[in-house]
Amino acid sequence: MSSTASGTAPYYFVPHPSRHPIMAAIGLFAMIIGGTLWINRMDAGHWIFLAGILWWLFTLFQWFREAAHESEGGLYGRRVDTSFRWSMSWFIFSEVMFFGAFFTTLWWAHKHSLPELGNLNNALLWPDFKAVWPSAAPGTTASPAGTIEPFQTMGPFWLPTINTALLLSSGVTLTIAHHALQAGHRARCIAFMWVTVLLGLTFLCVQGYEYHHAYTELNMTLASGMYGSTFFMLTGFHGFHVLVGMLMLFFITLRLMRGHFTPQHHFGFEGAAWYWHFVDVVWLFLYILVYWI
Repeated sequence: MSSTASGTAPYYFVPHPSRHPIMAAIGLFAMIIGGTLWINRMDAGHWIFLAGILWWLFTLFQWFREAAHESEGGLYGRRVDTSFRWSMSWFIFSEVMFFGAFFTTLWWAHKHSLPELGNLNNALLWPDFKAVWPSAAPGTTASPAGTIEPFQTMGPFWLPTINTALLLSSGVTLTIAHHALQAGHRARCIAFMWVTVLLGLTFLCVQGYEYHHAYTELNMTLASGMYGSTFFMLTGFHGFHVLVGMLMLFFITLRLMRGHFTPQHHFGFEGAAWYWHFVDVVWLFLYILVYWI
């Protein structure tokens, strides 16, 4: 939050009218239109999509910069701090529900859809169908014979386990950085923040290599039946959240280097830390459900 002493802030900060919401909406609208045209192979689609995302990112940059100036200017008091904490808490709760829906999809496909497709009612339709999850029996595809190319599944060793170690380590370094900030040791905090960002970037690089390995050596793609679609859906969306969290920590680190945040007022830091720890916990569930079961 603000580096200005509490008590100088107004009773409750009411921002002036802002152009940022409508500008961000325009950028998102252009992205949706461009993406739709791109999918339908219209030439202008990718250019409209690119223009939309650049517009949107520029708007976010201005918006967040203005919020940082308001915070450092002492405009955010205790009530704004409380509203931020509630907002971040509800946002993370919505993300929990988001991933909960994905985990439920995987569980339902594994425990209900697959056995149902393998019962006697479907034996005449798919006589060669094996109601076995691919990771439980090499060579099975959990699909009717001949509809899916054979593929190998992704086991827990070694790339997913390396990524687990990277994320758990990043949670430790982030906690050390937080305690350093609370103790007033800014240099130590910045150093461990850079280590955390580097660990997050390494995680993404390892996951990128894992995808390359899956496509080129295991022949496992998005088209590999329910196993391939749920695998890439879960790991891909989690990877996107790691990217977002890493960018949040990166910009928080830059703000720390500019002298922002104090031991008493630093919810910008705390909010990013909450999000990163949430990403860590989600990965533990994903690691067990996707790679071990």
